[in-house]
Amino acid sequence: MDNSTELPSADAVLNQETAKNFLGDVTATTKKMESGEFDSQMMQRCLELARRALGYTSPNPLVGAVIVKDGKIVGEGFHPRAGEPHAEVFALRAAGDDARGSTIYVSLEPCNHYGRTPPCSEGLIAAGVSKVVVGMVDPNPLVAGGGIARLRAAGIEVVVGVEEAACRKLNEGFVHRILHKRPLGILKYAMTLDGKIATSAGHSAWVTNPDARSEVHQLRTACDAVIVGGNTVRYDNPFLTSHQVGARNPLRVVMSRRLNLPENARLWESDAPTLVLTEVGCSEDFQEMLVKKGVEVIEFPLLTPDQAMAYLYERGFCTVLWECGGTLAASAIAQGAIQKILAFIAPKIIGGVHAPTPVGDLGLVSMTQALSLERVTWRVVGSDCLVEGYLPQVGN
Repeated sequence: MDNSTELPSADAVLNQETAKNFLGDVTATTKKMESGEFDSQMMQRCLELARRALGYTSPNPLVGAVIVKDGKIVGEGFHPRAGEPHAEVFALRAAGDDARGSTIYVSLEPCNHYGRTPPCSEGLIAAGVSKVVVGMVDPNPLVAGGGIARLRAAGIEVVVGVEEAACRKLNEGFVHRILHKRPLGILKYAMTLDGKIATSAGHSAWVTNPDARSEVHQLRTACDAVIVGGNTVRYDNPFLTSHQVGARNPLRVVMSRRLNLPENARLWESDAPTLVLTEVGCSEDFQEMLVKKGVEVIEFPLLTPDQAMAYLYERGFCTVLWECGGTLAASAIAQGAIQKILAFIAPKIIGGVHAPTPVGDLGLVSMTQALSLERVTWRVVGSDCLVEGYLPQVGN
């Protein structure tokens, strides 16, 4: 996941001028605190800080922290990557002695166990903070309310659930990983108004406008991996990178049972990391060629979307983006490897009886069997429309 791109330092994040600009008129903060608006504003700042580490923290969550005293921000921090100190530690360092008697806002419950780093709850107690405002309870069984209980036992006031929905949305991959022992699967596709992802001849560049494509590039930087199948490699020859100088790239994953792939694909040539998943004993000469090009190859007795996601879970991933064609997409949906849909719809019509569609055969024969998305939102991106929603999860 670490592609040697430099992450902004989480230490000494606070800049007083920036903090003042964010707060606006600090003399008016007392009324805001009484109304709860100030708490929400500070939690939004926590989320803003946490987003600086998008793509770097797995298997850990994204977390931001803000320390406030006398209505002013005195310390800020975020968790930069797994193995490094948590957001609270950086915020306490920035606040120094001002942490005593302060209120700290943190987007996720402070931990109360020893992992790679000491428990943040003990650090907050030692620093003498008076109040802790938590965005959401940590679903990790090692935490799961333990941090909150420890703080309250030490006489510290704790408020839970400020901007909870936004906090959960930011860490939905982490939450899914903890609860289901799999990364969150996101299926992204771009289609025309009549539901085609390419022409009958297979031409697909470009379905969407530059604004939509730029948004996809940003999405890739926030994901741990992006998956395609063999047809996408053969027909589209994609890069699957962020297309941004200095930005991180996800691990690019190709699923191919037979390895009937082109030798000169762009995926084998660029600097971003690439992994090919195949089946045992398949085309050993081609595998050797890939390894010589720096491509990682992993064999499975039987390669399926669920097996791929189980493997990526073991690698510590939280969020996996599927940018595959309709056949693999249908298989991934059927096996529960995909939970979220991002559909870019372009106001174009190309027709074609045999033009490919974003999702292949699911075996559904009546409209009553259709998979109805939940928590659906949509917005305009340039001239296109982005529909976002979640597949219904069995047992949830």
